Formats: sequence, C-alpha cells, structure tokens
Amino acid sequence: MYMNIAIDGPAGAGKSTIARRVAKELGYLYVDTGAMYRAIALFLLRSGVDLNDEDAVSKQVKDCHVSLRYREGQQEVLLNGEDVSGLIRTEEVGNAASASSVYPEVRDQLTRLQRELAAQENLVMDGRDIGTTVLPHASLKIYLTASAKTRALRRAKEAQGKAFDLEQIQRDIEERDDRDMHRKISPLAQAKDAVRIDSSQMSIDQVVERILQLAEEEIK
Repeated sequence: MYMNIAIDGPAGAGKSTIARRVAKELGYLYVDTGAMYRAIALFLLRSGVDLNDEDAVSKQVKDCHVSLRYREGQQEVLLNGEDVSGLIRTEEVGNAASASSVYPEVRDQLTRLQRELAAQENLVMDGRDIGTTVLPHASLKIYLTASAKTRALRRAKEAQGKAFDLEQIQRDIEERDDRDMHRKISPLAQAKDAVRIDSSQMSIDQVVERILQLAEEEIK
C-alpha cells in the first residue's frame, strides 16, 4: 500500500508550496489538484461558455482532457496536450475554477485521474476535498489554513510590483471560501481525522517541518 498524504485548505493557505516541499523532502510524487481544476477553468473561459449554466459546462467539458507530466521533478499541467502551467495562476482563472468545480461532471473527470495516481505512487496531493472525498483513506491528512487577511497579503505579494487592491483581494478570498464551503458537491471541510495547521504566524519552513514530523510518525 502506498503512502498518500492529503493536504486540504482554503485558497491562499499555501497548500501548493507546502505540498511541493514536503513531497520533495520525502521523495514522493506531488499532485496539485488545484492546477488541474484551473486547467479546466481555462478551457471553459477560452470557450466562452456561461459558467453559471451547468448543462452547458457539463457538455463543453467533455471536450477537455487534463493530464500531468513530470520533467526533472517538476509538474506540468497539460490541457489537450498544451502545457498551460504558466497560464493558470491568475485570479480570473482561480475564480472560474471555484465556480466550475461545483459541477459533478467536472469533479468526476478529475477525481478518477487523481485516484489512479494515488493507487500507483507514494504521493502528496493538495486540494479542497482530498482527505474528505478523493482520498478518504489517505495515510495522513492535513488541513492547512490561515486568516483571510494573511492569505490576501500573500496573494498581494505575488503581484510583484503590479497595482493591486488588498481589500478586494480579501473580499474575493472570503467569497471563494464561502462558495467552496457551501457547494453541494464535496464542499471544503476539515476531515475528522485531519491535523489542523494554522499557518498565519508560521513560516513555510515551520509548516513543512511540522508535516514531515507527522509523516515520519505515520511511517513508523
């Protein structure tokens, strides 16, 4: 049986950064499920489909194929064969991913791929519902969170000198939290057996160290 580590949490909590570091330290495969949902969102935005129209989205997404490729230890996200790793990190795509991920057709398509990967590899997988839905039997479950203000500040730093509205970023984060936590299909929630880590006052190194300690305990 493979060691699967599930890291869930709200937008901007640092899941991808932390999960990538933990996977590297353990020599495990890293799977960024959020990037997969963002790839589908990019596809839908390009198609011009109304994201509020479930039937239209469900029909359109059938023409979308998302896969992962690893080069020199780095994950690349492929959308119908195109590497879109550098195109899916915008706020527009993130909001579209949150909106479109509520639909069963979208979730079912990616959940199948994610479970197949987990059955074949020791891995660290992060997302919104990994410990509760995708990998309910994961060896170790982490719920990584931080205050909305802290997450907004982190997103603002990613602007790298570009103009930004901090209050708007925080409002967007809070709205996405509410949408993710109250969606009918696989809402964002802390699994009962997950370890909660609030990174508001912690550095990346401190969070990584804590998770590695928990992983070592589980391996023993």
